[in-house]
Amino acid sequence: MRLADFTLDRYQDALRHNAASVLILVPQNISSVPQDVIQRFMVSEAEVVINDTLMPVYAAMEEEELLSMYEEMKAASLALQSSSPLQVLSSMVTANGFQIFVGSDIPIKPISDTAFITLEGVLFGTGEDLPTVVITAHYDSFGIAPWLSYGADSNASGVAVLLELVRLFHRLYSDTHSQARYNILFSLMGGGKYNYQGTKRWIEENLDHTESSLLHENVAFVLCLDTLANGEGLYLHVSRPPKPGTIQHAFIQELDQVISSRFPSVKFGIVHKKINLGERALSWEHERYGMLPAFTLSHLEDPRSGLRGSILDTVTQTDMKKLRRNAVIIAESMARFMYNLTKKGSPKELPVFRGHMEVQESRMSSLMSYLSSVPRASQLLDREPSLQLLISTLEHEFSQYLQHVQRHVFRTDRRDPEVVFFDQMKQTMMMHRVKPAVFDLFLGACIAAYLGVVYYAIQVKVHIFFRSSPFNLNR
Repeated sequence: MRLADFTLDRYQDALRHNAASVLILVPQNISSVPQDVIQRFMVSEAEVVINDTLMPVYAAMEEEELLSMYEEMKAASLALQSSSPLQVLSSMVTANGFQIFVGSDIPIKPISDTAFITLEGVLFGTGEDLPTVVITAHYDSFGIAPWLSYGADSNASGVAVLLELVRLFHRLYSDTHSQARYNILFSLMGGGKYNYQGTKRWIEENLDHTESSLLHENVAFVLCLDTLANGEGLYLHVSRPPKPGTIQHAFIQELDQVISSRFPSVKFGIVHKKINLGERALSWEHERYGMLPAFTLSHLEDPRSGLRGSILDTVTQTDMKKLRRNAVIIAESMARFMYNLTKKGSPKELPVFRGHMEVQESRMSSLMSYLSSVPRASQLLDREPSLQLLISTLEHEFSQYLQHVQRHVFRTDRRDPEVVFFDQMKQTMMMHRVKPAVFDLFLGACIAAYLGVVYYAIQVKVHIFFRSSPFNLNR
């Protein structure tokens, strides 16, 4: 069915009728799809993904041949519904059908050594025993079809903002006279769409190496960036509301002041949700940090939004103006907090990053286009050469601006993996135009009748021949 026709009701109807599979036709240009259709599909997609089923679900980009087949099948179905009983019987014999074959002779197998790759780098402030601000984002994507999951807003936008913050604060920290009294630890996490497995393993790695880990020193807070390329507001998701007088509360005050003074049309809110240990899946990345003060900044108020795991989350659905606006808000708030500009009397309306140091929309747009040009599903990232190049490019970007850049590769436990992926996520589909099985019976009956008539005609002709032959004489 076409994307506009795919709903949860139709999917469940296919399940009830024991359909062999469901094929979803995805438009080449997502920007041409109405927003109500996109929102409806995202809701249905999220429900399909979380429910177990034995019925395969395939997704393919629309092509002329596929659309022609679809329209022919749809027309035949509509004609059948309005036909008389005699026409229905006739169509059962003469109608055309399509037979679809998917897969190969090689059975689908679980991937036993999936890797989650994490990158980190540091900007060191001036002084000793400084508190550390951790800024992080996950870079993988998710959707009903891994090879069509480009994850533009979730979470290429978070990665793009983080990389722009890396560039801006590198400019400030490259001069010893403008270094703040904070270390900044930047990290890009893999496995974010699978309960933040990369973040979990990275934290465990830091616990095992306490002598060299900034997480075991004085952590001011952890800021997680997620879905920032759209929306009319910004929401700070927290597990424990910061108390007045704390470092975390001071940062939130700066964030609120920057928004109210320079972007009054942007709605800002704090969403408090306690960590529920009984839930199978975490809502936001900051929940992985446990006892550390951490929060997530996003334009989404509801963590269950279908946007966070959809094949329709493409770059055409993002707004570069809003992405730049959110990057400016975060950068200005961070700078005013770390340099204590409010207490020093700096006007709230005066930007810190201006001129050659302003947030570059063109650079962020290029980053978004690059990040969302390839699927970034976790089960593909460490196996496909083009996706391995993406990780290397991000690592190179870190190396240009940060110190102590490290790549961590965390592999799943083969004996007791928390996440199991399967291979053959991209398969070749073959379609054949066929007649119904009744047509074979009908054709067989026609051939048998024809042969019977021919046989009878031959017998009659032979009989007549012998009767009229001059050699047939009575003795």
